[in-house]
Amino acid sequence: MAWCEREGIDYIFGLAQNERLKKLIEAPMAQAAQQHAETKLPARVFSEFLYSTKDTWSRERRVIAKAEHMGKGANPRFVVTSLSPEQMAAQELYEKVYCARGECPENRIKENRSNCC
Repeated sequence: MAWCEREGIDYIFGLAQNERLKKLIEAPMAQAAQQHAETKLPARVFSEFLYSTKDTWSRERRVIAKAEHMGKGANPRFVVTSLSPEQMAAQELYEKVYCARGECPENRIKENRSNCC
């Protein structure tokens, strides 16, 4: 992240969950669980906050949290980004940009190789 920031490159990276992060999204997780209980459908609630690790990050950074509850239970996820809220809202950033990373052309090439050779 620090290298990207020095080079002027925006980033979105997955962030491993930990107890501190999960504590910060207790209310959105409860909201998602309630929505799931009412509808029996997967429920997602997005939030964001500034966060810093205790030792390894030089400063606070924007973290997007997806508080999700499905039939199998809670599924919290986190990403850290250099993009500001004005550049992209939390849910759009997570769903349309971060999740789309798995749809890059290289994956389509791999699919075609496995089907033809």
